[in-house]
Formats: sequence, C-alpha cells, structure tokens
Amino acid sequence: MADDVTKVDPDWAWSPFEPDAKNPWDRAAAAHLYRRAGFAATTAQLDAAEKRSPQEVVAQLMEPAEAGEQFAAEMARMGDSMLASGNARNLSAWWLYRMLYTPDPLLEKLTLFWHGHFATSAAKVTDPKLMLAQNELLRTHARGSFREMVSGIARDPAMLLYLDSATNRKLHPNENFAREVMELFCLGLGNYTERDIQEMARSFTGWEVRRGEFEFNPYQHDEGVKEFLGESGNLGGDDAVRIVLAQPAAPRFIVGKLIRFFVFDEPEPPAALIEPLAEELVAGDWNVGPIVERMLGSQLFFSPMARAAKVRSPVELAVGLLYALEGTTNLYSLAEGVDQLGQAPFFPPNVKGWDGGRAWINSATLLGRANMVRRVVDDQNSRFGGGPLVGLFNRHNLDTAEKAVDWVLDLLVAAPLPDQSRQMLIDLAENGAGDRNRRLSDMVYTVSTLPEFQLS
Repeated sequence: MADDVTKVDPDWAWSPFEPDAKNPWDRAAAAHLYRRAGFAATTAQLDAAEKRSPQEVVAQLMEPAEAGEQFAAEMARMGDSMLASGNARNLSAWWLYRMLYTPDPLLEKLTLFWHGHFATSAAKVTDPKLMLAQNELLRTHARGSFREMVSGIARDPAMLLYLDSATNRKLHPNENFAREVMELFCLGLGNYTERDIQEMARSFTGWEVRRGEFEFNPYQHDEGVKEFLGESGNLGGDDAVRIVLAQPAAPRFIVGKLIRFFVFDEPEPPAALIEPLAEELVAGDWNVGPIVERMLGSQLFFSPMARAAKVRSPVELAVGLLYALEGTTNLYSLAEGVDQLGQAPFFPPNVKGWDGGRAWINSATLLGRANMVRRVVDDQNSRFGGGPLVGLFNRHNLDTAEKAVDWVLDLLVAAPLPDQSRQMLIDLAENGAGDRNRRLSDMVYTVSTLPEFQLS
C-alpha cells in the first residue's frame, strides 16, 4: 500500500477490505463506514457492526430497508402538508427529518449527493411542488441507473425552469441546459467545444413546461441537422443524452465525483484509480449502486488515506450529531442553522452546487458550527433518547467522565484526539460548572469546537 493516493495500485484500492492487525475492523472502522454511508451511527449499530464482517455491514447498508415503503408513504404525506404552506423553506426541515429518521440512510446520502450534482434552487423555481418532485426523482434513481436519472432530469420541470430550458425555441435556442449537461452533469470541462453546446441546445428545443408538467412542443423543435460530439443528424433531446453518455469522459467524470464524495476530498483522484470503476459503471449499464458498494467495501476506503479525509458538510454535521446522540430537536430551527452555515437543502448557491471540502471551513463557519451544536444541546425542546442529555449517558452506563468522553468521541469524532485535548474534555465533564447535565452539554459543545470534529 502507498501512502500517496496518486501512487496507489488500483487493483489493491478497489479490492475488498481485508482487516489485519495494523488496520482492523473495529469500532472506529465501523463508525467511519456509517458516517460516510449515512450520517452517523448509534451505539447499538456500532455494537452490532463489530460482530459482523465489514462486507456484511456494507451489504446491509446498500439494500433498501424493509420499512422503506411505509416510511416513503409517511414522507409523501408530510411533504404534501409542507407544500400546503407554499413556503419552500419548509422543505428543508422536511428533508432533515427524512435524513434523521430514514430506515435507509445511504439512500438519503446519495440523494443529497445528486441534489448537489444536479443543483436546482427554490430561490428561482418558486413552485415548491416542482422542487419536491425533483427530489423524489433523484431519490428514485439515486443508486440505480444514471442514464435514467439524466433522462429524467432533462424532462424535469424544476430543472427546465432553473436553466431556462422551458423557453428553448428553435429560432432562439437557449444554451444553458446543454452547457451544464456537458460541463457539470456528465463530462466536465475540456471534453466539448462551444460548437457542441450550440448544436446540442438545438436538440432540446421545444422541451417545455406546461401547467407544471413537461411537454414536448413539436412546433418549437428544430428539425434540422445538428452535429455535436462526433454525431450528426436530426437529433433530439434523447439523442443528446445518449451521445453524451457514450463519451469516454462521462463515466470517468461521475466516478471521480463519487470518489470525492465518499472516499476523500483531496487530491483529485488520479485517472488510474478512476478507470476500473468507470469501466464497471459502463459495463453495468450505468448502474450506480454496485460502484458505491465496491467503494464502501474497499481497501482504499478503510485505509488511512480515506479516514478523516473529508470535511463534514453542515447537513452531515447537524444530522449526524442528532442521530448519534439519539436526538430530536426543532428541525425548522435546525434548517435555519445549516442555512446560515451555507447548506440549505433545496437552495444550493448556484448550478455548480456546493463546493464542499475545505470550502465549508473558515473562521466564521467554525464558530457557527459550534454555536449550532450549542443551540441543539441547550434547547429545552431537544431530547436525547427521549429525555435530557444526562439521561442518555445514564442509560448507556457512562458513570464516569472518562467513559462519557470516550463514548462521545467514538460516535462523533473521526480522528484520534491528542491526549491533552481528551483530558481537557474529561476535566470539563467531571469538574465543570453546573450539574452533570450542564457539564455533559458543555463537553459535547466543546467537542464540536475541535478541528477533529469537523472531519468525517
């Protein structure tokens, strides 16, 4: 194994994880998996995971949960009630609820990934119903066919309105959607020309939105010959999707983004590391699920090169905190909190989505992250295991400050703490001001101020 990811043997990287004395399958490895494949793990989940093999746990995370259909129906009813308010901001709280209580956390994590990939904002698409419908579209295809997802997005009313494709007419082709399909959605910069954009835009003319639904208007469609990305003819929008996905750059682009989302923020994954999974993606008819499963169960994923190698996004931080501590809180306030930190679900900043990685962290957001944790643990409406924070610690028999601190670190912190930092937390939990509930709240808040807490 190499310490430099740019020199890693791809065959080793994507082979199944084989624990050994140097890199065991233990509580820390299981917590790492749950943070990346979802948002966090509970004590019960880590206890169970330690007794199983890593491949068994990955397979369980990949499979839709038995309660999925019932939960989806509940979420649909709740989503409809949110739509009745007419306020798209309420959808952020709805999705945070879904992430927190889902029986299928990997599905929500992937839906969040695709939301950032096919970024569409309710700041411009003012009909919340269309935004919710797009969210369900992404969820439907999240670990299925990328080909079907792109075809669906090309007809998605929210996307058509967001990128002005609903006014794409044969006399005045609008290039926005064609440009983003190539630059941001499928190929990446350097794999197309301006002429390709112009010609592809003509293939999508006549794709409109009528009464909130996609509609093809043949009278506004350019029937002339178009030529782009090496093909020519009377090409339509479906042809454009087919041609784009036939480009060698397409699977490499998608796999590269998945590696950065699930494995590490930096550096850019080298071509040699991307290629085997790109080939597998195409061979599997663009089915994303097997690629994600291979990543999550790989030697590279559990290696030091991937551990604590991502910065938590605000949503991951907020949902992970509550999930690990078996918590509930006012999710409307929590939605405002993640918005202030730069990641409001349904409101990405632009069509590029969120930059992620180090962009999440600066002096202001570090303070804001800690303040958000403080508000959650101090809010009298917050419950942890159904009661105050101290009750949760008592239920887990954490009767000493040392046990309490180590339990929190196991659940919430991806990187080992220096002995000095750990001792500071123990002293705070044992000798800080106030009763035990106050001291434990202060300890959790202080954990959230540490650099190691920001990592996933």
